[in-house]
Order: sequence, then C-alpha cells, then structure tokens
Amino acid sequence: MSKTASEALDKIERVRQHRRNKFYLRDDHITLSHGSGGKATHNLIEGIFAPAFSNPLLDAMDDAASFAVNAGRLAFTTDTFVVNPLFFPGGDIGKLAVHGTVNDLAVSGAEPLYLSAGFILEEGFPIDDLRLIVNSMAEAAAEAGVSIVTGDTKVVERGKADGLFINTAGVGVMKADWQIGQLQARPGDKILISGTLGDHGIAIMLAREALDIETDTLSDTAPLNSLVASLIEAAGDGIHCLKDPTRGGLATSLNEIAIASEVGIALDERLIPVRSDVRGACEILGLDPLTIANEGKLLAVVSPESARLVLETMRAHPLGQEAALIGEVRAEPPAMVFLRTELGGTRVLDMLVGDPLPRIC
Repeated sequence: MSKTASEALDKIERVRQHRRNKFYLRDDHITLSHGSGGKATHNLIEGIFAPAFSNPLLDAMDDAASFAVNAGRLAFTTDTFVVNPLFFPGGDIGKLAVHGTVNDLAVSGAEPLYLSAGFILEEGFPIDDLRLIVNSMAEAAAEAGVSIVTGDTKVVERGKADGLFINTAGVGVMKADWQIGQLQARPGDKILISGTLGDHGIAIMLAREALDIETDTLSDTAPLNSLVASLIEAAGDGIHCLKDPTRGGLATSLNEIAIASEVGIALDERLIPVRSDVRGACEILGLDPLTIANEGKLLAVVSPESARLVLETMRAHPLGQEAALIGEVRAEPPAMVFLRTELGGTRVLDMLVGDPLPRIC
C-alpha cells in the first residue's frame, strides 16, 4: 500500500471514531425525522448501518464509493425486496437482499464485489428489528465475500411501506471470458438443477398464512457465487447458461431460455428433486412446485460433453448435494417447454400465470 493510500485510510479511521463519539441512537422506533437528513438520520446511520457494514469504502461516507478495477468487463445488477413477512424460517429480508443480488451477478459469470443498500422505512418500525435485519445483511455479505459500500435511507409515514423495503445494486467483475446467458442454449445441451425446488416459496407461504401444516421447510436462500465459481473452473465454456429460478420458478426460467434461444426444452418430472413436505404442501394449497420461487438454487444449461462433470462438481459443493440432470435442449418445437410426467404422459410447461405467491422476495 502506498503512503498516500495509507494516510487516507488512517484519516478515514479517525473520522469514523469521531463520528461514533458524536452521534447516539436512543430511539426504539423509526420516526419521520430519521428520514430528514438531519441529526436523527445521522444517529440512525451511525448507530445501525455504519457499524454493521463498516469497510474502508463505506467509512468515507461520500456520496459515491470509488474503487479501482483492473482490465476486464464488469457486471451490474439491481433488485428491490418487499418480502412479507420480513422474518421467515431460514432467513429474513436482509439476508434475502444480499443473496438475491449476489446470485444475479454470479449467474452472469461475474465475481460479485460491491453492493449498495437502500432502505425505505416506515414510521414506527422497531429499531430492534432493523438492527437484526442489518446485522443479518452484514453476515450474509461476509459469507458471500462482498462489501456493502454505499446506501441510502428514506422514511415514509406510518402505513405507507409495510415496515421495510430494501433496494440493492451490485457490481462484479466478469470471470467468464465467453458469453453466458439465456441466448446461448443449443440443441443437445443438458439441463441441471442444483437441488430441491419450492423450498423458499413454501416457507414464506406457511409463515405468512400461519397454516396448520406440519413441515420443517426452510427457505433455501443462499449465496451461489462459490458454486458458480467452481463450475466455471471445472467446465469452462461448456457452461452456456446459468439462472437462479426465483420468481416464477423453474418453469418460468426455462421458458425464458427457450424463447430467447428459440429452442425446445424437454424435462423429465421423475428426475426433478422436490422435498416430500414441499410437494405435500403444494398439493394442499393447489400450487405447482415448478412455478414457485427459489432463492438458493442454480439452473445450468451445459454442453452434453460437460454434463457429467458439472453434475459431479455441483454434488461436491455444499449447495449442490442434491443436484440432478433433469432434461435437455432440442431444436423443435422452438420456444416451448415440455414435461414428461410421472404418469408417462407429456404436457406443456408454461410460465407462471398470475401471482399466487405475491411478496415472495
């Protein structure tokens, strides 16, 4: 580190310590003044966000974080999270916000680096709940190896934001030097999924509705960047497309690929992993696990020569132990997905129609 850079970091640390001694958070609930930009806002930032997300880029507290990037391509994404309830089995809105943004970068073939976080808080929101969510975000960011380097906080009147909404953006450096995306599927490619489907959606539904259904289902929310990195290292350009099947589930993701690449996709329902309790809950609720959101699963379209290696690599990773090869890409009929059912018939698997599980992420 150069002397100039070292001096800058030392100054940031001195300023940070000075701010910690100047601002105090004594409130129990969010008030409109926390969004005014004045002392209450600074107290909130210094009492909640700054200590949780502390890093040299954030600690400068400038209007934008600046950083050096070596030669190469960048990836950039943004997302907003309005999940209801804010806390659910296996996670919370903070963890979900980090994982969702990290995963969108990872499936593009990028190494996630930096995130932003924007908070829309409702007047009266408990400070203790906010602290739990922010700390959960910090833990999720550390697990994924990313830093939250900039952010924003707004407060709206009671009843206008349902507690808390979070907006995120993420930047990463492309690690794949070939194109990975839904335009790249080719006839003959194999389709793999990294694990069981429907866990997140069912966990949210049961937590939200307090239904009397006995299940141990937890949200599958998780950062996929280490899994993607291992696949890229193992199979290289044999990987043609990666997606995280979130809203709309596996069915919608595969239809998007089929339409974009003008190919047909054939699946075998018997090979698609779904937990028995998730399947049972779906039957009771009249839902299809193939259209339910997932937050920690990876869909991969790969060359036939790479399929075995990709499957083995997935299963060797903690987040891919239940991975399965579930189908293949065909030339005909274009822009359609077909499912061979467990009964031996065939049906068209369409995108999700309507929104049976709103506020899922």
